[in-house]
Order: sequence, then C-alpha cells, then structure tokens
Amino acid sequence: MTETAQPTIPQPYPFSDPHRLDIDPRYARLRQEQPLTRIRMPFGEPAWLATRHADVRIVLGDPRFSRAASVGRDEPRNSPRQTDTGILQMDPPEHTRLRRLVAKAFTARRVEELRPRTRLVAEELVEAMVAAGPPADLVAGLATPLPIRVICDLLGVPVTDQDRFHTWSEAIVSTTSLPSEVAGSYVEQLLGYMAGLIAQRRTEPTDDLIGAMVRARDEHADRLSEEEVVRLAAGLLAAGHETTVTQIPNLVYVLLTEPDGWERLRADPGLVPTAVEELMRFIPLGATAAFPRYALEDVELGGELVRAGEPVVVSIHSANRDERVFADPDRLDLGREVNPHVGFGHGVHHCVGAQLARMELQVVLETLLRRTPGLRLAVPESELTWKSGLLVRGLTAMPVAW
Repeated sequence: MTETAQPTIPQPYPFSDPHRLDIDPRYARLRQEQPLTRIRMPFGEPAWLATRHADVRIVLGDPRFSRAASVGRDEPRNSPRQTDTGILQMDPPEHTRLRRLVAKAFTARRVEELRPRTRLVAEELVEAMVAAGPPADLVAGLATPLPIRVICDLLGVPVTDQDRFHTWSEAIVSTTSLPSEVAGSYVEQLLGYMAGLIAQRRTEPTDDLIGAMVRARDEHADRLSEEEVVRLAAGLLAAGHETTVTQIPNLVYVLLTEPDGWERLRADPGLVPTAVEELMRFIPLGATAAFPRYALEDVELGGELVRAGEPVVVSIHSANRDERVFADPDRLDLGREVNPHVGFGHGVHHCVGAQLARMELQVVLETLLRRTPGLRLAVPESELTWKSGLLVRGLTAMPVAW
C-alpha cells in the first residue's frame, strides 16, 4: 500500500513549502488514489483533505459542512494563533444577514460602473511607469496601488492612509510571516481604524459603502451589532485589495513565462476576459488549505466516511487541476471556453468581491497590452523573490521592461 493510500495515518501538511507557483505532484496522485486523505497541519487537530473538484464543491457548498462549527475547536491551521475571522466563520442565516449588507456593492452592474474609473487609475499608474522608464517594479508601480485605490473609493476610506492599512492587512493573510503578537496588534489597529471611520460617518454621513453600513446598523440595531459592522468593514478593506495586489503580478508572471502566453494575448486582446478565468484556474494563489469546514453529520465523501464533528479542508488548486473536469489541466489554455474553476471559492462563502477582482484583472491586462506590448521581465526569472509565511503566494517585487 502506498503512502497516499493510508487514510488512517495523517500526513504532514502542507506537503512541501510553496515554491513559486509550482504545485506539489502529490495532489495529482491523491486525486487518483486517495481523493480524501487524512492530514495534520502544523497546528490544530487532524483533518481530511479534499483534492477532487467534485468533493471540493461539496465541502464548500453543502450545508452539512459548517464554518461556524469551528468556533471553540482547535481548528487545523498553519498559524499558531486562532483568530476570529468574522463573516468567514459564520453559516446561514447569520452569514446571510451580514453578506446581504454588502452584496449590492459588488453586483455585476455596480462593478461595471466602476470600470471607467479603474481604467483611468490603471492608465495613470502605467503612464507614470512608462515616463520613469524601465526597469519598473510592477508590484510597487501598479499591482499594489490600483486595488487599494479601487477599494478605497468603494468603501470610502482615505487613500492617503494606504500605507498604514496595507501594513495592517498583512495580519489577515499571515501564517508565519509575522510574530503572533505583531499580527494581533495589526488586527487591533485595523479594527480601531475602521471604528474611527464608522464614528466619523455618524457625524458626517456619506454615500459610500461604509456610510451605507452605518445607516443599516443605526436603522436596524437589533439585527446588526457595532462590532459586526467594524469587523465586516475591516475585512472588506483587507480582503478587497490584498489578494488582488498579489494576483496581478502572478498573472503577468505566468503570461511572460508560459509558452504562448503574453504573445497570444498581444495578438488577440479580445481574449482577456477568458484569459483571466483561465489564469484564475491555473495559478495556485493559496499557499495552503485554510478555513476548515466541520461535518455536522456523517457524510460519505471521496470514497471515505467523514464522521460528524470531523474537519475537512480543501485544496482549491488541486480541484482546479482535476483532469475529470478540465481537459489537459496542467496546460495554460487562454481560450478555454468551459472553465468551472473554483478560484473564487464556491457556495455561500464564494468571494463577494469576485466580480470586482475580475474587472480589475481585466483592466490591468488590457492597459499593459496597449501601453507596453513588449513587456518582459527585466531580470532573470531565477532572481525574482517570492513572499513567504502567508496564506497567498506572490512576488515581493517584479522588475519589468518593455
């Protein structure tokens, strides 16, 4: 019996330290031989790991699996600290009550209204890079400021405070990059900052999302606590820019290093929307599985019996490479037409900002293709440096020329 076929012996997880955007080959073997396997993460109790697309969708979308049941448990995790993840730790109807507050701000129609402004921001940032001349750092020059400006406009947060809240936001995605006491301090500072903005809205009402949340709180105090508003606003600010800041350079890196990447898009810019979906499938943004779901009853899954009370974590990037769903899954196919990826999650916790992230990624690629069609790495690929100790993978800097 192979190592991957021993479900009773938890394997250490993650299987290996993340290396660039590589995917450990063990995921492919597990999908074939042991799609649901026992693992032990650095902290917390043992768990099941789901690796197939169908099983991942069940864990994320079936109400028999609960996020709220993790409260009070020693949940499997990569960080020594356990933190209150707010809405991410809720099930319906509590989750629905809070999500409804912000969902209207992220509808496809509302996001399309933001597209012209996002194009102007992208144009301004790329223009500044071009004017300064190569080499330019894509991370500092474009990938970081653009999502920050967009989410600040949407929420009503002063963009002049970006250095502070961008620093604090690392605590949300940190596993080991920050000492526990520093991460805890950053979270408290972020919450305090948002509480101050919320208090300001009560004396100076606004039409932004924070203003709308404050009005909802004050009109329906019996359904919404002050702490819930503060945590939700802080979570939106952090999540609304942190992952996109990381994913923009990832997309460009893959396009510049994969065969027929950047050149194909340059020849056919109309492929950008389809390409963004394929890149969301292809790129393993998460450094590790996170946010376990607990079985509320015995559930048969992936040929195993998950007992009530047992946690299950899912591998998004393994699901997105499942050969049962995606033809030639390890090949980047920018024209892939059928693409039911789970890059934005699935179920009730599907990323509320998915439409916003899609739009931002599309705008960035369209702008770069138009303004810098000869884009290329300005240093050897081996000299690029990567983030570590975070829930997400990405470049610390990305020198480019054109």
